[in-house]
Amino acid sequence: MAKIQHNNFLDSVNEVFTDAEREGVLHLYAEGDSFNGRTIGVKNKKLFHFGTTGYLGLEQDSRLKEAAVEAIMRYGTQFPLSKSYISNPLYRQLEEKVTAMYQNPIIITKNSTLGHMGVIPSAVDDRDAIILDHQVHWSVQSAAKVLKNRSVAIDMIRHNDLNMLEDKIKSKLDKHKKIWYMADGIYSMFGDYAPMNDLKTLCTKYPQLHLYIDDVHGMSWIGKNGTGYALNELQELSENVLLFGTLSKTFGASGAVLACSNKKMYHKIKKFGGPLTFSAQLEPASVAAASASADIHLSPEIYELQDELESRTQYFNSLLEETELPLVDKNNSPVFYIGTGMPKTGYNFVNRIMEEGYYVNLGLFPAVPVKNTGVRITISMHNQKEEIKGLVEAMKYHFPKALEETFTNPTRVFKAFKLEINRPLEKPKQQSFHVEIKDSIQQIDKGIWNKCFRHQGVFDWDGLKFQEEVFINNQQIEHNWIFKYVIIYDDNQHPIVAAYLTIALWKDDMLSKESASKGIEEKRKTNPYYLTTNVLSLGSLFTEGEHLYVNEKHPLRKEALDAFVQKLEQLEQEFSTKMTVLRDFKRNEPSYTYFQGQGFVRIQMPSACTIDLVTQDSMANYVSKLSSRNRQHVRKEILAVQPLLQVKVETSTSQKQLEQMTQLFLNVHQNNIGLNTFTFPKKLFQTMSEHSCWEFITVHLSEAHDLLIGVMFCYKNGNHTYVPAFVGLDYDYVNKYHTYRQLLFQTIKRALELKMTKIDLGMTASFEKRKLGAIIEEKFAYLQTGDNYTLELLDILE
Repeated sequence: MAKIQHNNFLDSVNEVFTDAEREGVLHLYAEGDSFNGRTIGVKNKKLFHFGTTGYLGLEQDSRLKEAAVEAIMRYGTQFPLSKSYISNPLYRQLEEKVTAMYQNPIIITKNSTLGHMGVIPSAVDDRDAIILDHQVHWSVQSAAKVLKNRSVAIDMIRHNDLNMLEDKIKSKLDKHKKIWYMADGIYSMFGDYAPMNDLKTLCTKYPQLHLYIDDVHGMSWIGKNGTGYALNELQELSENVLLFGTLSKTFGASGAVLACSNKKMYHKIKKFGGPLTFSAQLEPASVAAASASADIHLSPEIYELQDELESRTQYFNSLLEETELPLVDKNNSPVFYIGTGMPKTGYNFVNRIMEEGYYVNLGLFPAVPVKNTGVRITISMHNQKEEIKGLVEAMKYHFPKALEETFTNPTRVFKAFKLEINRPLEKPKQQSFHVEIKDSIQQIDKGIWNKCFRHQGVFDWDGLKFQEEVFINNQQIEHNWIFKYVIIYDDNQHPIVAAYLTIALWKDDMLSKESASKGIEEKRKTNPYYLTTNVLSLGSLFTEGEHLYVNEKHPLRKEALDAFVQKLEQLEQEFSTKMTVLRDFKRNEPSYTYFQGQGFVRIQMPSACTIDLVTQDSMANYVSKLSSRNRQHVRKEILAVQPLLQVKVETSTSQKQLEQMTQLFLNVHQNNIGLNTFTFPKKLFQTMSEHSCWEFITVHLSEAHDLLIGVMFCYKNGNHTYVPAFVGLDYDYVNKYHTYRQLLFQTIKRALELKMTKIDLGMTASFEKRKLGAIIEEKFAYLQTGDNYTLELLDILE
């Protein structure tokens, strides 16, 4: 399996969003001639609004509205000058008020995203290091990644894992001047907190530690003068803390604010902070509205508003306690998250709630892992107790129905979020099929298995027996795989779904850029299992092809697939795997929409290459049907050098030659960091040489018979499919003798001699294979992870 394409992440996000849009829960338009905050018009219905981030409702306050209108009438719709030259007349007053709120120097920015882009590159020195919480807002991560161009060290910890943070700090103390930990004060999806007091203790223990806190979701509804959760916990803003707040969201206006007590750093950022210098300043209406809001924040009224909002959030919490809804994190913030697990369950649940008259948001990948989809609910001053109660009653009623309609259950949801289950487990429903799972291919009837997987690579019955011999009872943990075989039969013992699975240790960067893998491999010299994960995979890293058999015409196909996915979840929990990978699907396969809704993200894999030999009877005839350009390529680069080479087909080899073949394979493996996998156990090639289904196509120099310069390791799947599974090359001779192309040519020739009907050339090197007539077909995989930590860490390392 080779690298995924670089744009796959964006493609995956696009597919998830497109799916959500198609289900009617994303990219909607609000309707109506006015908006009061309590209700919102959606799809010709007036819904109670539980999706706002204006928790105190100040965006509807008449004082802010009147100030904004007056500012437009006096100063126009915008003040089109850079703030570095001259500020709108209203700015001075706003800055004085916000400074009074924080009692520290402040900088006002157009928004928090541009603020981070301006502040982080200015505050962080080239000798510093950055550690990101993996759930810190995208805008912070994006701004931090810009510093990779200056070779600033960037690392990441799992969410709120202070033990991991301390280990990272210790490892950087001697190498870096300052160590910046970047986190949110309140996290926008689950509403959970950064452990500010513990972070403060770490700062005392490690003076090099500095904190960069984005507290835009903690603003206004808590803290002195509404300055937010983080400052409320810290009590004072020390010089090693940069704190971002917002003038939008709960503040009710527009813009963002940086508070900085370090005067030297403050002046450095204010004088030249990238976007802070060159971006347009806030519009007069926004400045005036923010100034009016600041007056409220500086008055006792802010505490009355905070108390009123707290009474609503406590009421909502108390109602939720009386239900069995999976609240992911119980806290006092106005942000709540009810887990649904799979996206399709989330779509169903949200649509049901909207039909009942309540608007809520859906938490989706990449903001959360795909199988941690859920409903994000926010409580605001606009919400009255009667509609808060009505929302809880609607969720209590519709949650089990959404689960039932999407063929899932509460236990699966609770386990997806690692929540404690305080209810009896559901009894399995009576099914008109049965699921068998075996630990060895030898426990399965050979005829039944081969009927499902005939002509499929190296995983017919004999191929899997071979794999079990090789990948069990080895010394190194990465060479030991657990094999699982799933067959779902109907009552007549006919397979509906069948698959072979492996649980094995994978390198996390297998699908990353080569630049990231090179850096990670340096760390593996001292820590061989750095960034490795136990993966539950359809098929294995030894095979390519259609590893999942589905009888698409069977009336129980859908139910059987549901049972298969639940079996995957059970195996994931049993073996504590962190990722599930379903591989090698065609673009328009029926499984596409099915797995998308089951909590998997689709990514594009390298294309598969095959050759159809059904109508071919000789190599000469085969070559004659190539394009004129490719025939010329065969003549000049393959046939012309054949007299200089000795090509053989070996069914058994000497120990010396086997060692040479092994070394050639290792050459290719080590040279191809773009396909960064563990090596295979040494006994692999010995077992091949003893197995009747394997043979070797070897290339020697004619003038030096002992000099092996290339080998193709080929598997014979019955009398149908020829599989050149691996290649070995001596790179000193590859260009001169076009060894790889010669091996491809000889592979086709050998398959014709054996009267095979198909050659499965696998993935990668599709350009070379196309020259020899290979058919190229797009392939896709579906990924599911317990969290996004590894994906995001690898993204910052690339």
